[in-house]
Amino acid sequence: MLRLIIGNRVYSSWSLRGWLAVKQSGLPFEEVVVSLYDEDWPARRTRPDLAPSAGKVPALWDGDIAVWDSLAIIDYLDAQTGGTLFWPKDNAALGLARSMAAEMHSGYQALRNEHSMNLRKSYPRVPSEAVAENIARIMELWTLARSRFGAGGDFLFGAFGAVDIMFSAVVTRFVTYDLPVAPAMQPYVAAMQAHPFMREWHECAMQESWQLPKFEQPG
Repeated sequence: MLRLIIGNRVYSSWSLRGWLAVKQSGLPFEEVVVSLYDEDWPARRTRPDLAPSAGKVPALWDGDIAVWDSLAIIDYLDAQTGGTLFWPKDNAALGLARSMAAEMHSGYQALRNEHSMNLRKSYPRVPSEAVAENIARIMELWTLARSRFGAGGDFLFGAFGAVDIMFSAVVTRFVTYDLPVAPAMQPYVAAMQAHPFMREWHECAMQESWQLPKFEQPG
């Protein structure tokens, strides 16, 4: 059985992505939740199950095979499930989907830095100029995907898949900070919030007792 190590659900955006990927695969898995950045974290991150990823979560174990980084986990699980659950088949859609996922993986630093993930809080804020630029780019890409390839469902490429997983934590930030969403993209945000996997994650997050002061500030 797969074994997935994740961090605090309230705060860990990359853990959310890795967990969604395993849920999307449909494969059975054991889930291990560890608290990040507490007093025991320096020692915990050196344990054999976290050492291969240098303490980063999510970390996926398939027997003695370690896979970390959310995008790597998506691609590993895609290969294990016949390449049918994560990426669109049409070449034009696939090219856009791969590019969007990679841009999400490495980009939008202002949004990440100024609006950390926190599912417990509501911090309505006017975005900075840098964050507004990130939001404009995200709206541009979402609109492009939905208009060209989203006719088959409620998600960016119709069916829920890899790109939705990669943007899942961005959706939570739009909600937490009441950031502006283009009217045409509001149904997409609502669909993401209503997805059963997202609801399950949120419900479990609300049961956590950990409080990390560094993430309990509005930014």
